[in-house]
Amino acid sequence: MKLVNEGLAFLLELLALAALAYWGFETGGGLPAKLLLGIGTPVVAAIVWSLFAAPRATFGLPLAGVLLVKAVVFGAAVAALCVTGHVVPGAVFAVVVVANVAYTTATRRGSAGGAASR
Repeated sequence: MKLVNEGLAFLLELLALAALAYWGFETGGGLPAKLLLGIGTPVVAAIVWSLFAAPRATFGLPLAGVLLVKAVVFGAAVAALCVTGHVVPGAVFAVVVVANVAYTTATRRGSAGGAASR
C-alpha cells in the first residue's frame, strides 16, 4: 500500500504542476503573459517543492514546514482548477491530496527526522 501511495503522491505533484501551467496559459492576456504564467508558475512551484518539500529537499524543514509548503503548492493547484472553471475536478483533486498527504504523514511519522520524514 505504501508503494502505491508514493506513486500517487508523485502523480499528484505532476498534476499540480499541470494545473498551474493550465491556469497560466488560460489566464495570461497575450502571448508573452501566457508564456510567462504558463511556464513560470509551475517552474516556481517545482523549485519551491524541490527546495523544501521533496523527499531529498535541499533545506530540511520540520514536518509543519513541509506540510505548509505542500498546502501552498497543492492549494494553488486547486485554486487554479477552480478559477478556470473546473470546480469539480478541483474538489476531487483536493480530497485525494488531503487523503494522500495524511496517509503519507501517518505512515512516516515513526521515521527518522530530516528528509526521510517527508
